[in-house]
Amino acid sequence: MDTKNGSVVTEFILLGFSEQWELQIFFFVTFSLIYGATVVGNILIMVTVKFSSTLHSPMFFLLGNLSFLDMCLSTATTPKMITDLLSEHKTISVWGCMAQMFFMHLFGGAEMTLLLVMAFDRYVAICKPLHYRTIVTHSLLNGFVILSWIIGFIHTMSQMVLTVNLPFCGHNVINSIFCDLPLVIKLACVETYALELFVIADSGLLSFICFILLLVSYTVILVTVRQKSSGGLSKALSTLSAHIIVVTLFFGPCIFIYAWPLSSLASNKTLAVFYTVVTPLLNPIIYTLRNQKMQGAMRKLLFRHVSPAQNF
Repeated sequence: MDTKNGSVVTEFILLGFSEQWELQIFFFVTFSLIYGATVVGNILIMVTVKFSSTLHSPMFFLLGNLSFLDMCLSTATTPKMITDLLSEHKTISVWGCMAQMFFMHLFGGAEMTLLLVMAFDRYVAICKPLHYRTIVTHSLLNGFVILSWIIGFIHTMSQMVLTVNLPFCGHNVINSIFCDLPLVIKLACVETYALELFVIADSGLLSFICFILLLVSYTVILVTVRQKSSGGLSKALSTLSAHIIVVTLFFGPCIFIYAWPLSSLASNKTLAVFYTVVTPLLNPIIYTLRNQKMQGAMRKLLFRHVSPAQNF
């Protein structure tokens, strides 16, 4: 493949949100607070699940792993985005860009798979409660978690192997807040139509299929709860509706950005913020911090460490 005339690109320019300094300061403060809350919240959940004896159950084991993936996904993009808000020249090296995309799709693919595992866990717990302990074993859960990382690795490598060797020798401006496959591919000096179709088949379909399977699982759970107990339906509906909102905020932007890379939505920065900044904060709030058992475990751990300090 021959490249077009032009110098070899060594770095990309990220346009960011706005050139107005006031807006950049506003976004800097907002995203710094969100990222700080995301890191603290997810670490708190992981520590509580690890050291609280009352949370050594399959559901909280999966929630602890989800918190770790959320923190990693947010860390892959948000710190760079925050520092760029205070920089006049928002640049990232080509290899830095490739690394950012690699980790985004690694953690994103693993999280999609883990959300399906969590839905399976809730399905067995609600629809087959008598067989729950025999079906959902710790060895099965460990296997599922390892499988989620394997799928995330295969997902990212299948795209990055084809992207990392693309020649970039012309335009180097990315109309986004971080590097993302659909936008970076367009900057290559060669024809990338086949690669764009592959991105649709890989990222787009993976997001869409996982989203549909999650909605189906939630529907089955609600129907089962309604048949067993009308009183428990309102509680289940309240919990699962919150889950559906978070899942939609995560998968919706992914589906639009990766399933339709040729559309204007591919450069919509608001959609990108939802699944890289907002969702990693909402997940611990919706899935975990609203859980009464988790709240009780956190209070016990807090009092356990605060009381000796006060006595001293």
